[in-house]
Order: sequence, then C-alpha cells, then structure tokens
Amino acid sequence: MFPMLLAAAPQAHEPQLIDVDGTVFIQLGVFLVLALVLYRFLWKPYLRVRGERVSRIEGYREEAARLEAEAEARLSRLEAELAEARRAGAGERAVARAEALAREHTLMAEAQAAAQKTLADARAQLEATVAGERAKLQQKAAEIGRDAAKKILGREVAP
Repeated sequence: MFPMLLAAAPQAHEPQLIDVDGTVFIQLGVFLVLALVLYRFLWKPYLRVRGERVSRIEGYREEAARLEAEAEARLSRLEAELAEARRAGAGERAVARAEALAREHTLMAEAQAAAQKTLADARAQLEATVAGERAKLQQKAAEIGRDAAKKILGREVAP
C-alpha cells in the first residue's frame, strides 16, 4: 500500500533521543488511567470544595452587604429620631426659659413691691419717730428756755 511506511526508518549516524515504538501506547494508556484516577480522586473533590468555598464567600458577602444596609437604615432612623428629640428638647427648653423669665419677672415685681412697702413702712416709722423726738426736743427746749428765763429774770415765766 504505502511502500514508504512499510520500509524501515532511515538510520542516523547519531543516537536518537526519542525512540517511537509500542511503548508509546502503553505510556498513553498509563497517562489516561492516571488522568482518570486523578480527576476522580483529586480534581473533582478539589473543584467541589472550591465551588463550595466560592458560594460560601459569596453568601457571606451578600450577608455582609445586607447587614451593612440594615445598619445604615437603623443609623439613619436613629439620627432622625435624635434630630427630632433635639428639636423637641429645644422647643421645651424655649418654653421652660420663657416660663422661667416670666416667673423671674413676677418674682422681681413682687420683691420690688415688698421692698417698696418695707421702705414705705420704714419711712413712715422713721417720720413718726422723728416727729415724736422733735416734739420731745421742743418740749425739752421749752423747759430749758423757761428754766433759763427763770434764772435770768429771777421769776416764774408763763408758758
């Protein structure tokens, strides 16, 4: 058929590096058996474990993203509640301050009225005391004057 294939391979003067003969098929068979065994007992479990790990990591990432979104929603809600509480507190503080100022003005007015009354009472008492002392002094002056006139004139002076 093909006379060239049936003829012996030409011989080279140097030794050949690869000698192609029937052992190639044995080596190929050993390679295929080894590839099947390694695929079944090494490569397939490795791919399964790797796939599980990838799916777990993705699950953890999704869970982390969900938790982060939930935390941000809670934080936003808490910040809104805090802002509302601050506004309410500011309003209540303003009302309390206004009430305190009104109470302060009322107390100051009452204190001033009480002070004015006390001052008026003290002035009235002082004027009464001064008037009483003035009357005593005038009476004493009249007596001293009569005594002096009596000594000077040597007789009784009629009042």
